[in-house]
Amino acid sequence: MFRELRRKSQLLSKEETIEILKSNTSGTLACFGDDGYPYAVPLSYVYSNNKIYFHCALEGHKIDAIKKNEKVSFSVIHQDKILPEKFTTCYKSVILFGKAHIIDNPQEIHSSIYELSKKYSNCSDTEIQKEIEKFANKFYMVEITIEYMTGKEAIELTKKRKS
Repeated sequence: MFRELRRKSQLLSKEETIEILKSNTSGTLACFGDDGYPYAVPLSYVYSNNKIYFHCALEGHKIDAIKKNEKVSFSVIHQDKILPEKFTTCYKSVILFGKAHIIDNPQEIHSSIYELSKKYSNCSDTEIQKEIEKFANKFYMVEITIEYMTGKEAIELTKKRKS
């Protein structure tokens, strides 16, 4: 169903792929947009329980696209160092495919907001809980259930790792 990585020697382990998702702060969500055009938008996210969570406005292009078609892809660039003398870059990245939906279970909404807040804030649990109570009904929390995921690195990094 999903295409396998063509350059298998550059495939990152599942553990390294997950670490990239955990350690980065932004990724790009791609979904089916208006009039058959793809829609890709950078966003903040959290990886937890083998899922991606993010928040979005109660209305707009992103949520309209997700409501129309739950199939999405999400990518994260972990490293991208330019090697001008070699006309290339040393990169590590992750791409995943899955299904996105608005979370409607109150406990899941709360826990996903909490996980997102912990990632992007240094506030105490009490302060986070106050913010959640204050703003939780002003946006949607969206969950991407991951169906397929790969991490990949530049061939230069693969060669370096093997030597």
